[in-house]
Amino acid sequence: MGEDAQLVTQIRGGDLDAFEALYHKYKRSLYHTALAITGNAGAAEEALQDCFVRAYAAIERVDASHPLAPWLHRIIVNLSYNWIGRTQRWPLSLDAFVDRLLCGPASCPEHCAEADELRSIVRDAVGSLSLKQRSVVVLFYFQGFTLAETAYILDCPVGTVKSRLHRASQALRSQLLEDRRLASELAYATL
Repeated sequence: MGEDAQLVTQIRGGDLDAFEALYHKYKRSLYHTALAITGNAGAAEEALQDCFVRAYAAIERVDASHPLAPWLHRIIVNLSYNWIGRTQRWPLSLDAFVDRLLCGPASCPEHCAEADELRSIVRDAVGSLSLKQRSVVVLFYFQGFTLAETAYILDCPVGTVKSRLHRASQALRSQLLEDRRLASELAYATL
């Protein structure tokens, strides 16, 4: 029995410590997904809390033989979409992801300072994608889900995920090539 299946069994038996362990196992990934989609830390925190409330309420119906990460991410993505629908604004910030990618804990201060401009360019490019394209980029590239898992989370066919990723990649490439500071590096990377 896998760790997730064991936690589900324990939670079904009323073990709140097991639920806390489940929360700590997935909270970071779920929070970053919500933050990347909403662009709002408060909304991401609210979505995270609502996600676990809904997960707890539905724990009896979950298939414990499958990993919980795609199921939990499906809940958080839907909650993030709902928040955007309520506020009717487009998220623009992916600072948390870009910071994590460009300025990890081992990075020197000079590297982080030089990355500020690149961070802004990438953030703007990803933020300009449609919500559906941004969601597949976040789930596939930042969270590392497979195409099938991403399709499950977004409740769409795998082919739709592939086409959204393809269109998102084309849009990002086009936008980033327009920036003279990145054009030569991107052209070199495609050789």
